Amino acid sequence: MSGSQSSLRGANRVLLVETLRRYGGLTQVELCGATRLSAATVSTIVRELLGAGVVETRTTVRSGRRAQLVTLARAVGLAVGVHIGERHLRLALSDSSHDVLAEQVLPLPVEHRVDTTLDRAALLVVDLLERVGSSLEDVVGIGIGLPAPVDDATGMISVRGILRGWDEVHIAQVMSKRLGRPVFVENDANLGALAESRLGAARDYRDVVYVRASYGTGAGIVLGGHLHRGFAGTAGEIGHVQVDPSGDICRCGSRGCLDTVVGSRALIEPLRGSYGSLALRDVIARTLEGDPGCRQIVSDAGATIGSVVASLAMAVNPQCVVVGGELAETGEVLIGPLRNAIRQRVLLNQIAPLEVLPGELGVRSEVTGALLLVLQSTDVSRQVEEVDVLAAVEGTP
Repeated sequence: MSGSQSSLRGANRVLLVETLRRYGGLTQVELCGATRLSAATVSTIVRELLGAGVVETRTTVRSGRRAQLVTLARAVGLAVGVHIGERHLRLALSDSSHDVLAEQVLPLPVEHRVDTTLDRAALLVVDLLERVGSSLEDVVGIGIGLPAPVDDATGMISVRGILRGWDEVHIAQVMSKRLGRPVFVENDANLGALAESRLGAARDYRDVVYVRASYGTGAGIVLGGHLHRGFAGTAGEIGHVQVDPSGDICRCGSRGCLDTVVGSRALIEPLRGSYGSLALRDVIARTLEGDPGCRQIVSDAGATIGSVVASLAMAVNPQCVVVGGELAETGEVLIGPLRNAIRQRVLLNQIAPLEVLPGELGVRSEVTGALLLVLQSTDVSRQVEEVDVLAAVEGTP
């Protein structure tokens, strides 16, 4: 019987550590809800793990009352997230409790070169670590998000032409060689889906479609709480669904893809005659200021994206659609028409109507997903167990 009790205590400790890894810092009351363990059991486990140096506690405020926030100890390891967008490089450094310790954003030129961009990313990783007094030895892994489909088996871009100049580059190997740490590469919409489903707007749902509306459009799919990549990572590539059979040729080689209609170039071109030279950021800013022309362009884009997402929603039947990416900063100007287009085409579910929600993590969704990818891929909770968590708690050598 004592052996069974010991095994149960060990399982409960691992469950609590895994819960902190997944959700970040939680109070003991929140831990009870997330693990379904009793308050007495959670209190005992937290006390044991605190003594073993596995968790840390600090005072916080919940509902106007002081409470003890429990987080994994920083010694468990640091994660680095990198989002390489079409026009920016965003990095974040976090501990295993998802607390961001430092971040950096750097603009990138159009069609930036792979070698230069990866050099910059490597230098910024070292810079972030120096800011917090850490080194590469403290890093358990580096997650990189790209605006292109990625083959999970190789970490390489799986469709030629979408990110020019990057097709033959084994990005994970290159960065791992430069920094000496494990590197994990993923499509950025998939990372946004991972982040919003774990920590953002979709955290209460198990079946989710995340739409990233930016310089291009993509989707990430979460089914049963797990990221669905599809063969060679091409699931959710809605930017390459044909919407105009007589339209322009897309980078992928097909004609009239969604990206040729709602991508940044397509959005800007109709405005040139009245507005002159604009960037996507200018269109977003003018939309927020109420400019009627820019609002119309963004609204039309929302309706077009929604019509494509509706077909995806009919196929996978998600509980909610979360909209993120730079264009989502325009709020209901984009999301309202997108939502209406989905509701016009998706069968009404009287039991659980499909929700269409703005993302909660904003422009940090993808880099947050990169951090989560690292912690998930390196399985920090398993590492905690392997470094003798149970032995430390029970006082054995």
